[in-house]
Amino acid sequence: MSNSAQSLAGRRINSLLDESSFVEIGAAVTARATDFNMNNTDTPSDGVITGYGVINGSLVYVYSQDASVLGGSMGEMHAKKIVRIYDMAMKMGAPVIGLVDCAGLRLQEASDALNAFGELYLKQTMASGVVPQITAVFGNCGGGMAVASAMSDFTFMESTKAKLFVNSPNALDGNEVSRCDTASAAFQSEEAGIVDAVAEEAELIRQIRELVSLLPANNEDDLSYMDCDDDLNRVCAELEVSAADPAIALPMISDAGIFFETKADYAKDMVTGFIKLNGTTVGAVANRTIIYDAEGNKAAEFNAELSAKGCDKAARFVKFCDAFNIPVLTLTNASGFKASKCTEKKIARAAAALTCAFADASVPKVNVVTGKAYGSAYVIMNSKGLGADFVYAWPKAEIGMMDAKLAAKIMYADADAKEQKEKAAAYAELQNNVASAAKRGYVDTVIDAQDTRKYVIGAFEMLFTKREDRPAKKHGTV
Repeated sequence: MSNSAQSLAGRRINSLLDESSFVEIGAAVTARATDFNMNNTDTPSDGVITGYGVINGSLVYVYSQDASVLGGSMGEMHAKKIVRIYDMAMKMGAPVIGLVDCAGLRLQEASDALNAFGELYLKQTMASGVVPQITAVFGNCGGGMAVASAMSDFTFMESTKAKLFVNSPNALDGNEVSRCDTASAAFQSEEAGIVDAVAEEAELIRQIRELVSLLPANNEDDLSYMDCDDDLNRVCAELEVSAADPAIALPMISDAGIFFETKADYAKDMVTGFIKLNGTTVGAVANRTIIYDAEGNKAAEFNAELSAKGCDKAARFVKFCDAFNIPVLTLTNASGFKASKCTEKKIARAAAALTCAFADASVPKVNVVTGKAYGSAYVIMNSKGLGADFVYAWPKAEIGMMDAKLAAKIMYADADAKEQKEKAAAYAELQNNVASAAKRGYVDTVIDAQDTRKYVIGAFEMLFTKREDRPAKKHGTV
């Protein structure tokens, strides 16, 4: 241990890790640059504390930038220290957590700093899908460091002091901070969708510890399993009335109400996060039509549609789950795609990304149709045709091409209102009835909503040893 533990950067590490577990690596490293009088500048630890420790007994590697040393700027040796942490993390199979407070590239070191930054990007890319990468921004995170944060699997931001930007707000044509602070935690979480959670520092640290306890240590060894004291057959009596807001419904299904939502402020029509089922971490993806506030009142309402942002959010989440062998559960309630000029620019590509993510995923996949499931939107949401291993549906679910009334209007455009109503009823009975989908094998079992927990636990237990043969290829291109 070194005196760097007394700095703010060191205190952040100590608050993150289990007590007295941190072991520092490279404490004596300093900058080796001599240009611009750097040889007379003191750079203890070259502005970044690196090492390892444990969170709830599990090994993690961590680096914490020290803003008191040249603003925490990224120099050659600074970057090389972080690169070494990545090398060790990949060898040992443990997560990397970065605590960021960085003024950007160190101008005095020019191309040496640039090259070292490139080496960091390379290691992050190599580590992607091998060990979880988590970044927490406590101060400045600009330019190239913003790219490094976006390359992480999960990004957190302190609510008041943190700034994340590639270009500063005032450098954007027609913009200034007072009008739109594009570097703020609110913008990066709500508009950009880079940030998973925003909170004050102590809460942020707590959330990171919670997330680490839910994640596998690497893509081969899952140490995230915990004993389950919850009843595996527990009836979820209020689940059906809460299904419109999965942020409420998913904890009902989960062991002891455990639910960690990711990117909660972004694309709120789609909910993603981690739950526990019989002690195993499961990734959940669910369509949302209502947001309830803490008092149980409606805070926002959405149509049962897929948006471009929602598809993008879900696709990235499913890809993470697949990379780390985390089973995926979906709660489907989608009647179509959001229709607007802005959405139309992006929806096809975003929907394609989500389609590919579900189809590519070889982990156990279970789908529960809770409401409407119409057309291509239904197909995309982890349907049987797309490769879902098990599909359940609640009795009142509707599965088909489109809403029966609209179908009748198209097929019988010249009919009067009475006939169209009759034809709509017939269409609903023949095509949109959940029993019809079950008869064709697109739904495996129709279940009561209150029994969802025991059925999905049973399905995932049955799928535990799942193996799939896939075409040999380097990677997809979608």
